[in-house]
Amino acid sequence: MENSRPQDLALLVQNKLRLAKSRTPVPGIDILEALFDCLFFSSMCKEESDLIRVTVTFIDPANPDPTPPKIIVPERWSFVAFEQPIAMSTKSLAKLSKAADPSCSSLAVYYNERGQLFIWGMIDQAMHYQNFLNYESDTHSEQPGLFQVAVSDIGTLHVLFDYELLATLKQNVLVKRYLDVLTIGPISKILKKNAELLKLNIKEYLAEAYPEEAYEDWEEYLDGLWIQTFSRLLLKIQNYQHGGAILIADDHEDLDIKYKIHYQRLTNAMIAHARSAIDNFFFERTIDEQLEAGRRSINKRLYQHEALSINIKKGTGDEISGAISFIASQSCVDGVVLFDRNMVANGFGTVLRAKRMPRKIYVSATSTASAKSLTADDPKHYGTRHRSMIAYCWNHPTALGLVISQDGEIRVFSKIEDKLIMWENIKTQQYMTNKSQRQKVQELKITT
Repeated sequence: MENSRPQDLALLVQNKLRLAKSRTPVPGIDILEALFDCLFFSSMCKEESDLIRVTVTFIDPANPDPTPPKIIVPERWSFVAFEQPIAMSTKSLAKLSKAADPSCSSLAVYYNERGQLFIWGMIDQAMHYQNFLNYESDTHSEQPGLFQVAVSDIGTLHVLFDYELLATLKQNVLVKRYLDVLTIGPISKILKKNAELLKLNIKEYLAEAYPEEAYEDWEEYLDGLWIQTFSRLLLKIQNYQHGGAILIADDHEDLDIKYKIHYQRLTNAMIAHARSAIDNFFFERTIDEQLEAGRRSINKRLYQHEALSINIKKGTGDEISGAISFIASQSCVDGVVLFDRNMVANGFGTVLRAKRMPRKIYVSATSTASAKSLTADDPKHYGTRHRSMIAYCWNHPTALGLVISQDGEIRVFSKIEDKLIMWENIKTQQYMTNKSQRQKVQELKITT
């Protein structure tokens, strides 16, 4: 929605709070408008020459934890109150943002009886929340307050209710829906098909090590591992705020690869991680079955094997993280990072040489790219990086291209039948609308 303002975001939040029927009073629209105005203009400020990046949690200091869980886990959030509340302003936000890294903390904000906003403290342990969103952690953590607002760039505000991304305001564009193309639709099908090397390796491993186990029971996990790894790579590139591009291609035709490499470690690490996850699952299940059967003593070797599988699983997980960082940093060199279908990196600084352009491209409003969701657009409306990707994917129908702008916006390109289709506003983080979704993801990760 173009020509939007912070007031439009305030109205969305108020409607959401009313539907939630929380015990906490719903703030008036004037309070919410003041909140988003202040955050919007703060995003244009600098502190010690750095742009403001901060997250605020809208939380009542008189009742900050109205429904605590029965069991308090060690990593659960807590708050620390300032001796005196601080009037909320662009100046105070700019100053405090240097002490509140959004990757690990947020500022606690509320309003008084006169409707004036104030910053009353800080919330800790936010890294567990961020780690889950970025697929770096198996478990999610409970979130404090009514909602959170993250300032990530100039004029860019993200509003989150627990793990649900309600909307993003990017300067004058209000985005209320992100497309989940990595798990739904033709792009997801392409990526899952690309995981054949991983799947074939694990199918052979199961047949050799656990012949009684059905491979089909593990296929969903393998698809998830592949797509989540790709999502993490995109997130890492976004975080550099440099802009970049990824191309998955069958051959090197129409490509000028400045820095040729052959880096297969990411794929190998995923294979090793999947194997260790399978081992860990079976050792745990064997121990549980023996305990349930009433066995008084269990061979200590089982526990040793279980502990070893846990260590290997952690080690291979760390290896995946390292390989992702290694590849993502290559996107900071001008040109495209080149992959084959097995997610083997073949080079970076790649120039796309295809010239023939389609007369039209089609922007899809849905992940599935149904005919009704397509809107024709002129490729000349886009910059050089986008046009070169459009031309390449148009001339090479099996290719998959992704362009990441400096502001983090991701666009995906693929030729479907006779149309070059573009998807934008791509979901990369693990946003979820309810607890049952998160529980399903958590169970899938833990049990496998």
